[in-house]
Amino acid sequence: MKLSARNQFKGKVVSIEKGAVNAIVGIEIAGGNVVTATISMGSVERLGLVIGKEAYAVIKATSVMVGVDD
Repeated sequence: MKLSARNQFKGKVVSIEKGAVNAIVGIEIAGGNVVTATISMGSVERLGLVIGKEAYAVIKATSVMVGVDD
């Protein structure tokens, strides 16, 4: 797989919360961190996503927000 996005994290699917149209997919990456993404149910099916399957979290953003608790 070749993509222009440089932030590609290989991991395993640890959760899939299915909705009527979309699903929230959790991918555990290095260090036990979990990245979540909202994707269409069609994409879940097309990619054959199931708990335990290896997958990539690919992040490409034009901006990142940072906040702190006061």
